[in-house]
Amino acid sequence: MVLRAESRRRARTLQLLYVWELQGRPPMRDVVERLLRGAPRWQAEVEEAERFAAGVAQEVERLDVEIARAAENWRIDRIGIIEQNILRLALHELECGDVPPRVVITEAVRLAHWFAGAKAPGFVNGVIDALARQAGRL
Repeated sequence: MVLRAESRRRARTLQLLYVWELQGRPPMRDVVERLLRGAPRWQAEVEEAERFAAGVAQEVERLDVEIARAAENWRIDRIGIIEQNILRLALHELECGDVPPRVVITEAVRLAHWFAGAKAPGFVNGVIDALARQAGRL
């Protein structure tokens, strides 16, 4: 299966955000440099993903507040790291307004299928759908 460039960028962005979180939230450039030392062939993909990951990292506290509000009965610290970052990335994309909301939701669910547990796709779908509706995008 050949992935669209946008889907690959989202997957790389999620990987950067995951490493960023696990390493204690260092500057995103440090995360990228470490990743490229191990996989220099990803240079072009990672540089584009870095811009999105840095945007999410810059707004992480505010994004988490919005996500916690939409994820009824879930505190953000009870949501897995992968799912947190999928939700953060999707909300960031929704707010940028460059991507149609249905595409953002579909891509977030796809990331959850690839990288998270069996229950994650439904959870991610429900939270992103609620966020899109709250923002008046659906």
